[in-house]
Amino acid sequence: MDSYGDLEWVNTEASSTSEMITSIYQRHPELTLGERAARLLYAGIIGDTGRFLFSNVTPDTLKAAALLINKPFDRQLFFDTLYERSLNLLRLNGYVLQHFTLTENGVGYIKLPLDLIQSFHLESSDASQLVNSFSNVQHLKAWVLFSEEDEQIRARLRSKGRVVNTIAERYHGGGHPQAAGATVYSWEEADQLIQELETLCREQ
Repeated sequence: MDSYGDLEWVNTEASSTSEMITSIYQRHPELTLGERAARLLYAGIIGDTGRFLFSNVTPDTLKAAALLINKPFDRQLFFDTLYERSLNLLRLNGYVLQHFTLTENGVGYIKLPLDLIQSFHLESSDASQLVNSFSNVQHLKAWVLFSEEDEQIRARLRSKGRVVNTIAERYHGGGHPQAAGATVYSWEEADQLIQELETLCREQ
């Protein structure tokens, strides 16, 4: 990771930046933690842990979440609105579920050309929300969603245990070991990335 400031605070054991910020309040109870701040920090933890399903959850993560839910924000309303999706996005999600590919080695992928995305009256950034649409499919080990933009193709990589950020780094990207992003500049290059995932999943 490149340095980008004079002061850095890095905690590779934390699930999220939100957990790290919450730890400040844990260590300094004299600080005031408002309802809105608690809700936003809780949202960050929920998002980065996949609702506490990912392997980055630790006892400290749960302690941080416990502190936050002691604040009187409406958790039911929070979850109701968190998972709302537009009708157009849900229809694209249906397309993804119908057309993604699962290989014999456990690699899942979907390619979404820009004209296809726009036919659902959406932008490429909207499509990125669907990266986990087929994450619960049996025998899936690692997967990638490609969404085309004007001059590049974004690749969102995920896995169930395999380290995919090293692959992402070879394609102008990076991220967490099991959740990373990359950029390719042709569908042929996208196929190369898929083949690297195939090799990864075949060997492990």
